Amino acid sequence: MALSLIVVTGVGAQSSEPLGVSLIQLIANPEKYDGKFVRVIGYLRLEFEGNALYLHREDDEAALIKNAIWVDATPDMEKNREKFDRKYVLLEGRFDAKHHGHMDLFSGELRAISRADVWYPRPAQKKGLR
Repeated sequence: MALSLIVVTGVGAQSSEPLGVSLIQLIANPEKYDGKFVRVIGYLRLEFEGNALYLHREDDEAALIKNAIWVDATPDMEKNREKFDRKYVLLEGRFDAKHHGHMDLFSGELRAISRADVWYPRPAQKKGLR
């Protein structure tokens, strides 16, 4: 009887768990995250030729597009636009440092999105209590 042993290493393997990163990390070091499956939180704007995840709502309002990455919105996100648009969201998808969305304006792109959830803030704390 022959016995075979197969060893699987992490080299070249794709993790099923996303890498939790901030938008700041993606924007500052895009090459480090290029092609990686990431989880990121930011302020989502869904609009014609402007689907983007911004650091803050104020960045969207001030059109600071370099503080954002392009979002290749899923059909579900488009269909439920009122649920996601102009909200803080958690997205999971593949980061692409080489593509920059509409007219190459943004600081990278999030594509193949597999999770999109509204990010709810913590409940307000009572003054004087921690």
